This record gives sequence, structure tokens and C-alpha cells, in this order.
Amino acid sequence: MIQDCIIVGGGIAGLQAAIQLGRYAEHKVLVIDYGEGRSSLCRSYHNILGFPDGISGQELRKRGRQQAESYGIEFIHDRVVKAHKEEEIITLTGENGAVYKAKTLLLATGLTDRHPELPGLKNTLGMSVYVCPDCDGYEIKNKKTIIMGSGTAGAGMARILSSKTLDLTYINHEQADIPSEILQKLKDKNIEYIEEPIEKIEEQDGMMSTVILKSGRRIEAERGFIAFGNNKVHSELAEQLGAEVADNKHAAADARSRMSTVENVWIAGDLGIHSEQAAVAMGDGVLCGIWINKTLHHMKK
Repeated sequence: MIQDCIIVGGGIAGLQAAIQLGRYAEHKVLVIDYGEGRSSLCRSYHNILGFPDGISGQELRKRGRQQAESYGIEFIHDRVVKAHKEEEIITLTGENGAVYKAKTLLLATGLTDRHPELPGLKNTLGMSVYVCPDCDGYEIKNKKTIIMGSGTAGAGMARILSSKTLDLTYINHEQADIPSEILQKLKDKNIEYIEEPIEKIEEQDGMMSTVILKSGRRIEAERGFIAFGNNKVHSELAEQLGAEVADNKHAAADARSRMSTVENVWIAGDLGIHSEQAAVAMGDGVLCGIWINKTLHHMKK
């Protein structure tokens, strides 16, 4: 079967696009999702309209999928590993060899934050430890906060957040080199700097209380941020299709339609070149859905 549209990625952007396309009630749409991604780990979003008390990424995805399925959108659990476009048909191959074909394609493959597998960390993500200063800088206002990171990535995050709290510590977990001038800027902002690996994070119900270093030193904290740099942008499929991908691996897309540089291939969410926020991903999904619908109508003329 040739789908009218295939959406790769069932996160916030992919689900919003699926809902938009489903509401046209005239297209065959398949979402291929492997169930991973940044939104699958966030235990609470607090900057999304209508959820002042927060909502987890898992719950948001669950509701989004149910909503999309109510409009007839189909879902398959698979990881797409190959993408090829020949004339008007796009062919995708799953990791076990399943083949999927479509007239249009939306890539919402997102990114994965790089961080070590520290005991206690995952339970805190979105609850008391964050990744985005634009989304959650508010959450650390006047609170004792620890930046857990690597080299200049963590130092940069610490400097950005220094306006939110006067009690800020940066732990360079990987002990990566930092230029002396940047270290001086941390000192000028009264940011404590520690160059030592972290052993684990103590937390209860997602709220961090203590960071324990390899040496056994215990550092109390109310909030935290991670900033290890070199996050993995899942742009492999976009590159296979010949789409323009920037040096930082984010894929280029038209500002109005969100179509990539390859005809009938769209880009949404954190894969694209823009601010990495759930609300922006939703907007991307809507725009992609609208323009995919326009394109499908044009194909049928």
C-alpha cells in the first residue's frame, strides 16, 4: 500500500501533524514510531498552554496518539533505517526489513540529549533537572542549583542561568578542558566550579536533593540542569534523501511551509533549525499538516 503520508516520529511534532492531517478525513496516514526521544523522558512540561501544573511527555504522547487514532491515523512500532525517493514515491525501510511507501513524508525524528547514565538522573528530568534554559530557567529562580555537564557546554549553561539564582554550582563531570578566560567568567559571576565525576543523584519522587561525587563529597541542591553538549540530532534519513542539513546536523526547512529542500519531504520539531521547545514542535506539526494536505490535493488534480 502507498500511503498519502508517512510521519516518522511519534513525539510532539509528529503527533500534532497526525492530528492535523487526520482532521481532513481524506488521507491515508501512517505514523512510524520507535517510542523514544526527548519527550519520552520529560516527566513534566510546565510551559505548555493549558497545563499550569505540568504534564509528562509520556502522558502528552499517550493523549496525542489517542486523539490521532480517533481520526483514523494508523501507528506502527518500528525504527526506520533507510529512506529513498524515486520520482514521486518515497520508500522507507524498517530495521527488520519492513518496507513502507508514501507520496509525502514528514520527518519528526527529533534529537537525543547526551548525558551519562547517572543513577537517579532520569527520574528527575523535567521534575527538578532540566535541559532547556528558555523552557525552564524559571524553575530555578532563587534556588540552589547544580549544572551537571562537560567543558564549555556546561560553562555556557551556567553563565546563561546565572541571572536566575545566586547559588549556582557547575560540576564538570567529564573534566573536559575549559579555557582559562571562561573559567574567569564563571568566577566573576560567583559560580562555584568543580572538576570531578558525579557518582549519583539522590532524589525522591523526582525532586533532587543531593549530588554525590566520586570522591564521596555530597552537594545539596534543589534544582539542576544538564549540559553535556554534542546532542544527537537524528538527521540520518534527511541526509539519505538529499535534504540540506546544517553543520550542527539540524535539517533546513522552508520558513512558511516547513518543507525540506527535497520536494514532498517535510521537517518538524527538534530535527529542524530552530528553538528546541515542545510548543514550537506543535506549531511545526500543524504547519506541516496544512501544507502536506495542500500538496496532496494538488497531486490529485
